Amino acid sequence: MKRIAAILPAAGLGTRMGADKPKQFLELEGVPIVVHTLRRIASCPAITDIYVATRGDEVAWLEAQIQGEKFSQKVRVVRGGDTRQDSVGQALREVPADAELILVHDAVRPFVTREQIERVIAEARRCQAAILGIPAMDTIKEVKRASLPEDVALITATVPRERVVMAQTPQVFQAALFREAFARAVQDGVTASDEAGLVERMGRDVHVVQGSERNIKITRPSDMDLARFYLELERRGA
Repeated sequence: MKRIAAILPAAGLGTRMGADKPKQFLELEGVPIVVHTLRRIASCPAITDIYVATRGDEVAWLEAQIQGEKFSQKVRVVRGGDTRQDSVGQALREVPADAELILVHDAVRPFVTREQIERVIAEARRCQAAILGIPAMDTIKEVKRASLPEDVALITATVPRERVVMAQTPQVFQAALFREAFARAVQDGVTASDEAGLVERMGRDVHVVQGSERNIKITRPSDMDLARFYLELERRGA
């Protein structure tokens, strides 16, 4: 069986949440968000190995949380870095050399579905690099902020919505391509806001598979209310 390794960066501090603990460890119905997310990733039988990268002082705690779960895959908790990219890079070092694909998923996106995971994996197998994404619903403005107050920006262009998608995760890549993208980023001192950005800068195509508005990234306090609502909908089968 070909191996697909999943990496969940979970070392962020979550300062925008304004909570007394990182957002990935906040609880929904008594279960840490990262564990909800792990359950979704582990529900896909194509995934063979799972790595969660967290802060060094949280490794033992997270290992204890995962121990009670009955995942069919082996889940390893590794020490992450100061940035998301550092954390993914740390986990990448642990991924077996014979892995076919590498999947990266935000630890705070607990509503991704098995079907979405399988679709983006299938597309990555076909084209080597694929992500989930959704169309932008709002009008997108390009702006600049030079010489303006901090909360003010000047519009420089309107970007046609048909040319824009809102990137989500999972993001899945052919393993050799992903390793090369990371190595080049380290060599060039480049940091990207997502993994696809590292592959794009190599001039390689990345395809977008239709995601879902329900595949939210829990970042702000209001997102917790939305997450509870989505959990209630799932209980009702909606």
